[in-house]
Amino acid sequence: MTTIAFIGLGNMGNPMAANLVKAGHRVRGFDLVAENLTKAHSNGVEIAADASTAVEAAEAIITMLPAGTHVLSVYNDILPNVAEGALLIDCSTIDVDSARKAHQLAAERGLPSIDAPVSGGTAGAAAATLTFMAGGSADAFARAEPLLKPMAGRIVHCGEAGAGQAAKICNNMILGVSMIAVGEAFVLAEKLGLSHQALFDVASTSSGQCWSLTTYCPVPGPVPTSPANRDYQPGFASALMLKDLRLSQEAAQAAGAVTPLGAEATQLYALFSALGNGGKDFSGIIEFLRGRSN
Repeated sequence: MTTIAFIGLGNMGNPMAANLVKAGHRVRGFDLVAENLTKAHSNGVEIAADASTAVEAAEAIITMLPAGTHVLSVYNDILPNVAEGALLIDCSTIDVDSARKAHQLAAERGLPSIDAPVSGGTAGAAAATLTFMAGGSADAFARAEPLLKPMAGRIVHCGEAGAGQAAKICNNMILGVSMIAVGEAFVLAEKLGLSHQALFDVASTSSGQCWSLTTYCPVPGPVPTSPANRDYQPGFASALMLKDLRLSQEAAQAAGAVTPLGAEATQLYALFSALGNGGKDFSGIIEFLRGRSN
């Protein structure tokens, strides 16, 4: 049993922490939202009065927070209370620069750390099938891997500090672009009188095959488990897709990379969210492509 502090018990963090409890670990958690604390407590998480208290005597600290500024703020707050040799694992999706700054803060205290953002959404968090993309030293990763396993379907060591965030940003740029392409194809098929099922049956077994089509099909029917069958309830909200696409464009600009499709996808999701659709699943952008505002 490992004593783990878990800071950030929202839609992703709560089921992740619950799976750590199920695996036999002692989990002490904190979140700013009282409702999240109540839910976490019902899942066996011990509740701390604040983040600094949560990390006391913890052998590992996991953070799952909205943005880089939050991660750095929490690290600055908790590091004076972190036990010697404790492992820091940040599972937030943040910009690469902030991830590397978080690693530096940990290194200044002589603490091992990894950035380990996830893919799989709330369903993957609940089912313990998340993909973890980890960045950090080989030694830190070796310590983190057994702690990530109770929450994971797959764990990939992507490289040194910040590599996990780089992989997540690139992956989600692919996802955002491919969902728009799949949505456009179905809109064109509708105009041409081709049924949703016919297009799916062809494209899902041909060169157009991709995850956005076969697992997360943006029209109801062909994939019964996709959010299209639940009026685009997330899932993975459009606002979160927009956040990740913006991170990809910030990274592209900083690195001098040309990503025209990523840039266009960012603009389309920004328009979709601005029309009041930020809370809808990102696959719901097909409604925008049809010319419907919401």
